[in-house]
Amino acid sequence: MKSDNARNSRIGPFKYISSIWAAREVLYNLTLREIRGQYKRTALGQLWSLANPLAAMLIYTFIFSFLFRLPLQEGEPSGLKSYALWLLVGLLPWMFFSRVMNMGTGVLVVNAPLIQKVYFPRAIMPLSLVGVVGFNWLFEMGVLVVALLIAGAFVLPWLPLVLVVMALLGLFAAGIALIFSITNVNFRDVEHAVTVFTQIWLYLTPVIYPISLVETQSQRLGGLFGTNITLLGLYEVNPLVSYISAFRNLLYDNRMPSAEIWLGCIGWSILALGFGLALFARYEKRLAELL
Repeated sequence: MKSDNARNSRIGPFKYISSIWAAREVLYNLTLREIRGQYKRTALGQLWSLANPLAAMLIYTFIFSFLFRLPLQEGEPSGLKSYALWLLVGLLPWMFFSRVMNMGTGVLVVNAPLIQKVYFPRAIMPLSLVGVVGFNWLFEMGVLVVALLIAGAFVLPWLPLVLVVMALLGLFAAGIALIFSITNVNFRDVEHAVTVFTQIWLYLTPVIYPISLVETQSQRLGGLFGTNITLLGLYEVNPLVSYISAFRNLLYDNRMPSAEIWLGCIGWSILALGFGLALFARYEKRLAELL
């Protein structure tokens, strides 16, 4: 069997993408294996995927809505007034992204024995996690849609666009997983740092609180350090602001996201996936040796 080094020394970026497409059956089988195995021999099965978002919703609702009395968010024009539903609409895409990023960071190290024995495009491993976590997300989203319908939201016409935003978020998450997974092979501290980074990132994203609170503080502070740069401007550099805003517009407000939000989602997806694939293709050649 030829070494990874020998194989990849001849593969350019476009041929690398072609090799991933050619191995799509492997990608499908890996994804299916993980989906079937994740809740195997459990009494509640797929229902366990609801445990984390429901527990988080209860805790955050108690702390931020009941204790801290965050202003109730009213859907415009849906008229919804529920912190729990507003929170879940932002929490589910965040949990999808954080799971892909965290699981993807360590996936190459965990599967080192397989990588050292069999050759296939290694990017398939972090990419398969998008399908696995996405399957759970669909199940969770189905429950959320039922809850929104019961609450009176006119959500069904917006579902096709929700899937488009989800596909863009999936591409963004795949790109981040590719970057962190290949970096973690060279620097094993990355896996631990990502766990801490995820907690910080959550509180820098408008999942638990509305972005209007940041806007208020930004207006109060004005330009930072005598420049035209504002707190809100820095805050919106966070890619997930665009994705979470798009989900809230479609599912909670029941209206079309602005062109700026769409451009943000598309731009970050292309940038993250393109950079992730380029980085992975460049450093994959020594993967089997480093593992």
